[in-house]
Amino acid sequence: MTQAKRPFMENHEIILDSISDGVCTVDLDWHIMSFNKAAERITGVPRKDAIGRPCFEVFRANICETECVLKQTMETGRSIESMPVHIIRADKRRIPISVSTTLLRDEKGKVIGGVETFRDLTVVAELRKELRKQHSFGDIISKSEKMLKLFALLPHLAESESTVLIVGASGTGKELFARAIHNSSTRRKGPFVAVNCGALPDTLCESELFGYKAGAFTDAKRDKPGRFALAQNGTIFLDEIGDISSAMQIRLLRVLEEKIYEPLGSTKSVATNARVMAATHRDLGELVKHGIFREDLYYRINVIKLSLPGLAERKEDIPLLVDHFVERFNRLTGKQVVGLSQEAMTTLMLHDWPGNVRELENAIEHAFVLCQGEIIHLSDLPRHFAPTNHALSKPTGLNLKEVEKHAIQEALVKNGWKKMATARELGIDKNTLRRKIKRHGIIEPSL
Repeated sequence: MTQAKRPFMENHEIILDSISDGVCTVDLDWHIMSFNKAAERITGVPRKDAIGRPCFEVFRANICETECVLKQTMETGRSIESMPVHIIRADKRRIPISVSTTLLRDEKGKVIGGVETFRDLTVVAELRKELRKQHSFGDIISKSEKMLKLFALLPHLAESESTVLIVGASGTGKELFARAIHNSSTRRKGPFVAVNCGALPDTLCESELFGYKAGAFTDAKRDKPGRFALAQNGTIFLDEIGDISSAMQIRLLRVLEEKIYEPLGSTKSVATNARVMAATHRDLGELVKHGIFREDLYYRINVIKLSLPGLAERKEDIPLLVDHFVERFNRLTGKQVVGLSQEAMTTLMLHDWPGNVRELENAIEHAFVLCQGEIIHLSDLPRHFAPTNHALSKPTGLNLKEVEKHAIQEALVKNGWKKMATARELGIDKNTLRRKIKRHGIIEPSL
């Protein structure tokens, strides 16, 4: 050993104790060889009690027996970075930590054990909750610039009584936006009545919306109030309004213009004060051009228009939404899932999301059914997420920074390295894209 190395080895405990992250080394039999002060603080176990004990006795994490990250590194030789797990402290408190692992080698390069560094995420978890509050409106969560602009409009829409048209693909959260506006308005104590117009046959749509009187038709033995009556003093949300018939369009136009309607079989008009919000995944302007949707009704409902971006346009929200859904399904199922493996998160970040946020929610719910540990793996996700080509066959062990780099590279290649088109696809500003390209060291290949 050189003179330069000797002081380093003799003082390695002092060096390790100066690190704020917990550091633990184990031998090939999983017995702890070193344990720094941060490790003592995080686990609540004194160093003298940890040295020589099997690591699973000290950390007492569920994954120690089934998905030990250090074991994975020892078996594969691949390091793992920032894997989220939970441990049980000496005082029985269960806390979240992130774990990174690597092999421990001697001077000749022979593997003699493993090194595990870990960080207490308790404060991070609390900050994440606060961050989620700052990036949410009602049950809607986002940090996307496009969505935050919509969030800024919602309080003003809540104060208004104007009709709102919400446009977006299926699964983008149109009803969530309508509920958020209602719940922030002066009508929040009144009912919120949602009607899926696309699911109602034309013969039932009129009676469902406006109700009927006894004797209006063969089976009408008693009066039945319609959805507009049920929404009195509140809000009625007409989802998929682009699917209603021409006859219903005329009747609905009268309600919007005169605030009155007639139940089926009645000769008397009934007044309504329900606020109307509508939504569609169709281009109503195009339907108007083709004579499918009434122009006067279109302008009546299109007083204020909200256009919701698809999840593919705001992929930066995926980790935030994943955390939200994991937390929700933990409460519903009683499980204690910490999060996703890096491979699973990489796959979600690279997916095209034709089903938008609803597809993501369904994917996490599917994973909860199959997941038997604390970490959701790629194999727990629905089958169509499995890699089928080179674009999805990514090496494991990617962190989010590397995922972002890969996503930008893919988008650049897809768009012929055109910055404006790439920025539009990623849902970011062109200058932001340039900064990210420079930060990640992405270089356009020469022809």
